[in-house]
Amino acid sequence: MPPDFAKVGGAKGYLIRMRVYVATILSTVLILLPSCSISQSEPQAPMSLSQKVSTLNDLSLRRPVIRLDGEKFKNLVRSAPRNYSMFIMFTALKPQRGCSVCKQASDEFQILANSYMYSPGRSSALYFAMVDFDDAQDAFQSMKLNTAPVFIRFPPKGKPKKADTFEVQRHGFDAEVLYRFISEKTGVQFRVMRPPNYFMNIVLLMTVALLAGLIYLKRDSLDFLFQKSTWGVIVISFILVMMSGQMWNQIRGASFAHRDPRTGAMSYIHGSSQGQFVMETYIVMGLHGAISIGVILMNEANTMKDLSDQQRKGMAGIGFAMLVFFFSVILAIFRSKYQGYPYSLGMRSHYSTSATTALVQHPSNCHNSSSTDTKLHHHPSTTIACSNHNSNLFCSML
Repeated sequence: MPPDFAKVGGAKGYLIRMRVYVATILSTVLILLPSCSISQSEPQAPMSLSQKVSTLNDLSLRRPVIRLDGEKFKNLVRSAPRNYSMFIMFTALKPQRGCSVCKQASDEFQILANSYMYSPGRSSALYFAMVDFDDAQDAFQSMKLNTAPVFIRFPPKGKPKKADTFEVQRHGFDAEVLYRFISEKTGVQFRVMRPPNYFMNIVLLMTVALLAGLIYLKRDSLDFLFQKSTWGVIVISFILVMMSGQMWNQIRGASFAHRDPRTGAMSYIHGSSQGQFVMETYIVMGLHGAISIGVILMNEANTMKDLSDQQRKGMAGIGFAMLVFFFSVILAIFRSKYQGYPYSLGMRSHYSTSATTALVQHPSNCHNSSSTDTKLHHHPSTTIACSNHNSNLFCSML
């Protein structure tokens, strides 16, 4: 402010100073307003191809599966230009969604992406990415998706076609199956490498050491090795282990059980025909073992001459009861996993509505709706429900 204005006193000086202040503020606003309007009117320049490739390379080096929000999905996947393919998993992994099918599919997808990341043939021709429903609901809406998990391959040019969507219901979501799909679409070749399971190696070594120690302690009396009962127990035990699905657990890396994050209820038997839990194999092995014992009791009842007729009849009756009861339990569990299975053994209504309900729950804790897929509502309180399919490999957003 000029010095002359400062010397002017009274009301006249106050009015002069106020006019100077107002004029200064108005001039500043008039200077800044055009620049602000110009910056707001200028649209954001689209990313060039080199910028996209550089961004994807940086993101993939941080983690093999790139996490995409709505903005990244629009800029890196949907907009041109592109000279790369993207294999994207649309999922819902938040705990409040309760979709453990999505978690299992995510684990397999992570194995696939890790294998590609560390393969010698890795290039900028293919990237693996994941879009979570809670992070990018607009991406689900733009793709018209209302189920999860969904795997879609986005080609270098144009939009994905129907053949670019992987059929989870038909093929499952194992890493090896996903690899065959993306390899056929892109021509990219690499080897799927699963992380080693040291637990089974330790168990095998301990078993061998135990058997070796037993043979050493009994080295003066090895007659038990030549007894039919010894080899019968060994053979039956091996058959029970193989029938229960232990090898499937080792290959697929199945979880022990599932806890519902909302209710805390435990599920020990997988509700889908495409999966199983470790605890489920123990239950199935125990049921088959009980059936085997029942058959053995029925067979041995006729050969044990030192027992009275009444005792042998009781022994055979117990064996028959065990056979019927535990086999009906096996059928009830099988019916719960294969919804269209038509056969039962007299315990269909009772067991299926009580014991099976207590043991068998779908891992995503979903419920079947009246329609095949429930409509997707893009709201933070959206919950998950299974599609009305027999294999239940999808979850719908409610």
